[in-house]
Amino acid sequence: MKEFTVVANKDATTWIIKAEDVAPIHEFDKRDDAARKAKELASSHQPSKVEVYDASNELVESEVFE
Repeated sequence: MKEFTVVANKDATTWIIKAEDVAPIHEFDKRDDAARKAKELASSHQPSKVEVYDASNELVESEVFE
């Protein structure tokens, strides 16, 4: 299962999408935009999982695409 993660950058100024917790593949100004794109990516690479974290690095959303 492919995993996409949405996290804040180290300064919490932008939001990044990581695939398989490796280097960032996309960067956004807003978490909602990053989460939306991560879900699009997961939907097209099923089975996949999306985890969205807040600026404090706490999990706020998790969704599986099968």
